[in-house]
Amino acid sequence: MRPVVGFVVLLLWSRVTVGDPQTNLLRDGCSAYVSNTSLASILDDTLADLRSSLSDSASALFATEQRPGVPSIYALFQCRGYLSAVDCLACYSAAEGLIRNCSSTYGGTVFYDGCFLRFETSPFFDQVTPPDNGNFCGGRNASTGGFTTSVRSLAADLIAATPRIQNFFAAAEREGVFAVAQCVETVSEEGCEQCLATAVNDVMLCLPRADGRALDVGCFMRYSDESFFPANRTVDLSPYLTNSERAKSSNKGALIVGVAGGVGGLLLLLGAVSLLWIRRSRDQRNPSEGDTLGGTKLQASLNFRYRDLKNATNNFSEKNKLGEGGFGDVYKGQLKNGRTVAVKRLAIAETSRARADFQSEVKLISNIHHRNLVRLLGYSSKRDDFLLVYEYMANGSLDNFIFGDKRGFLNWRQRFSIIVGTARGLAYMHQEFHVRIIHRDIKCSNILLDNNFQPRVADFGLARLLPEDKSHLSTIFAGTFGYTAPEYAIHGQLSEKVDTYSYGVVVLEIISGRKCNDIKLEPVTQYLLEWAWKLYERDQLLEMVDETLDPSDYTPEEVKRIIKIALLCTQSTVAARPTMSEIVVLLLNQTDDTLQPTRPTFIDASSRVHGEASSSSAGSSSTSHATPNAASHATFSTLQFSAR
Repeated sequence: MRPVVGFVVLLLWSRVTVGDPQTNLLRDGCSAYVSNTSLASILDDTLADLRSSLSDSASALFATEQRPGVPSIYALFQCRGYLSAVDCLACYSAAEGLIRNCSSTYGGTVFYDGCFLRFETSPFFDQVTPPDNGNFCGGRNASTGGFTTSVRSLAADLIAATPRIQNFFAAAEREGVFAVAQCVETVSEEGCEQCLATAVNDVMLCLPRADGRALDVGCFMRYSDESFFPANRTVDLSPYLTNSERAKSSNKGALIVGVAGGVGGLLLLLGAVSLLWIRRSRDQRNPSEGDTLGGTKLQASLNFRYRDLKNATNNFSEKNKLGEGGFGDVYKGQLKNGRTVAVKRLAIAETSRARADFQSEVKLISNIHHRNLVRLLGYSSKRDDFLLVYEYMANGSLDNFIFGDKRGFLNWRQRFSIIVGTARGLAYMHQEFHVRIIHRDIKCSNILLDNNFQPRVADFGLARLLPEDKSHLSTIFAGTFGYTAPEYAIHGQLSEKVDTYSYGVVVLEIISGRKCNDIKLEPVTQYLLEWAWKLYERDQLLEMVDETLDPSDYTPEEVKRIIKIALLCTQSTVAARPTMSEIVVLLLNQTDDTLQPTRPTFIDASSRVHGEASSSSAGSSSTSHATPNAASHATFSTLQFSAR
């Protein structure tokens, strides 16, 4: 009797009414701001055309539109292949409403469980996998011991079969694992293979959690231990595997059945053979796309060899040092494959607890993928050396462009884009990632700039995480005085609103070109936040705009609106400060009718604030550490926080 492979695939051309558009928001984001008053109107017309395309067909789950104009707009919408047409249209309505927040930008994306919507001002339909791919992981672990093995096996067959299936969609079930794989219909078969090979790496990082998704503009993958698609729409996957794959599966399966005496062994080996074939074929097609030390992107995490990083940084030489911070020094390194990276050498003691904490933090940070967060590429630990390897940001940190020797380089649009992008990165950490993360040390030196001067927040995840109750007393203070919310600096009370406060201070720095705790600058000898509030009271906010900015690049109303948002972030009452996701909406809103800040918490000082650490250039931050009581007694002996 031939062994039966028990998994099936969802038929693309079939329809089923499930009454669930699956509008669980996974991720959304906008591109840089664009000054074009006609863009919103063109986007409205494009979105209306997309809706018509979906409504005109009784089974449409995919549509694209291209609308000429200045600028032109390209848009793409796709539902998961298991949604009904009614649910697909409902998912589109939700995505359409959300993406309108990007109507003054160059583009936007919205990821729901059930659908994906994207628009850009340049062509992208054949784009496979840009740098902002990532994942979204569930919050609970799987209850069965063999779940991880089953997920890997099923995912391997899905990514091998899906590019060969019409419309690039497959859904399957095996041994209690439910999974789907999908590529956008406008990519090629090879592009689908390339995108899914990256996606499977991202989604495997969610294991052993019971639910995980890989998000990419070119493809999507999801697995779960609970069914999330109809079970009656399935066929055998094997016709979509190559003859050699089926032969290998049959031969290897017979051997396993003879040795192990069961079908379970066949399924396990089938997955292993498929995964091996996929890895080998990917390496042959794209040898330069392997990981930085010659492995494959299908590895769940990248453990660098210490000696390779030592050689890459010229033995951590001073010439390679990019910066110094509270967590350690950062070095520029060049790996064997020519890739430039930033290597952070953590300043922590070698203890069993430290090693365990390090492994835990690395596992967490490696799951965080967002276009406005510096991405962790890997790690290394050898005795008392703990190293983190980050992507390298050639333009260094924002403080060089606001206060340093590059001051005056950034125009208003670039600064506004940095303000919005930083807010998006923090919103993802606070509300979109499966674990709430508080940065604790937001400042210009911890915001890095990529080649396009888009912001990347650095050094997140190295401080303690916010527990489930969202508010507690922190025993360790991690921050820089002048940026830190008073309730945290004095009393150690930690919440995500600590980052909101720091963000507001940074926005004022970006607009003014003046450090928050520098009282030596004219026209007045007072701290930046106090100065900003006094100008707000006098309706003279434009006086704080950086003199290096060209007045023709911005409108007075826009600048005053952004300053008011910054003041809202620094309100005395924690509850009065908006969340970072609310800040993103406020930034993209064109009116300021609701922006009525009250007096913020600022400093009456008879001496300068202490505690400012050195800035960094890539993958680093400047962080000072002290207990809250020590901070209160030592640093604030001559300072008084007040809401006046």
